[in-house]
Amino acid sequence: MHMLLVPRPPKFSVQQPREDDKGSDITNRAKKEEREGISKEMEMELLAPGADAIPAPETLDDSKKHYRLLTIGKKHLPDPQVGGAGKGRKETFWATVSAVGDDLHNLEKGLGEKTYETKTRGTRHEAPARLAARGVYALVNNEPTVPSKRATHFGYHISHPSPSELGSVQEELGIGEAASFVMQVKNPLAPAMAPQQAHTKGAEYSEDILTGVFGKGGGKKGREKYGLRFATCEMPELLDYERAEVLLIAARGGEEGLETSFGEGRGK
Repeated sequence: MHMLLVPRPPKFSVQQPREDDKGSDITNRAKKEEREGISKEMEMELLAPGADAIPAPETLDDSKKHYRLLTIGKKHLPDPQVGGAGKGRKETFWATVSAVGDDLHNLEKGLGEKTYETKTRGTRHEAPARLAARGVYALVNNEPTVPSKRATHFGYHISHPSPSELGSVQEELGIGEAASFVMQVKNPLAPAMAPQQAHTKGAEYSEDILTGVFGKGGGKKGREKYGLRFATCEMPELLDYERAEVLLIAARGGEEGLETSFGEGRGK
């Protein structure tokens, strides 16, 4: 199962067309690139606590959009209704950032039908990826009184299909009208947590991220030399590295549950 994340700035940060945009194609293109750069920066800006960020209108005719493709190992999302409140552990699934880029057309080609050879099973065929749902998402960081309780909430709200049209396909993939998950990013220097991780290479984060986010070197963050085993996703840039390993911990389902999760750290 793949989850495509295409960041969009909040509505109030989008630059509106200006009178001085009228001019040569070269001038207009330069100004357009400047505005796009501003929008990308503002997408990561922190909002005032309690603010509601409304995504800017989507530009459907532009294939040059920054994206992050997450692949869910279990082939469906964790179920928020399982576990919690004395009912056992919440479902926790691994996801991997399998692709990062700026050209959605190339990504679409990469998700098409594939035929490949294996040593044990011979020729294998993989069907093309199909769209099961689309909507909006947000990453929200809470502000606890105790630093150890910091968390990043990842939430989504489906716009298509409508709630009345959700069927067996969405049910099989664990897709509801809305849901939230606690998102944690694994330190690539930390020991493997699952058998398959022992044979895969993690994200190649910069030294600044390994030291500043995960606490490489020990002492300030964690007791090990590699630092923390996991970190919150307070820096969205952590998802801009292919092979980054992410934990999705089911939190709450439905619109009310989504509102509760985001209310714990609204505006960040």
